[in-house]
Amino acid sequence: MLMIRAIVRPEKTSKIMKAMFEAGYVAVTKVSVVGRGKQRGIKIGEVTYDELPKEMLIAVVKDEDKDFCVTTIMDAARSKGGGAYGDGKIFITPVEEAYTISTGAKGL
Repeated sequence: MLMIRAIVRPEKTSKIMKAMFEAGYVAVTKVSVVGRGKQRGIKIGEVTYDELPKEMLIAVVKDEDKDFCVTTIMDAARSKGGGAYGDGKIFITPVEEAYTISTGAKGL
């Protein structure tokens, strides 16, 4: 199993969640976060905003579903015209075990 964490623009969240659902990935956790990437925030006049609002979407998928899931997120999150700074980042990490609390069942 793999955990996929995507940090994306807030205005793209609905589109990504819909694409994930339609692709069969219904279990997704959404967390509001703030941060900055390579763009180092945004400067408006004399004020620099270095903590930009983002959303983090978290899903645990089977190893063999990784590429399809990543492509689904990228296609839905990318800005028009081939993408732009601030579109986000995807992180993938292994998950050793998962349990359903209500049943105690192991696995996805």
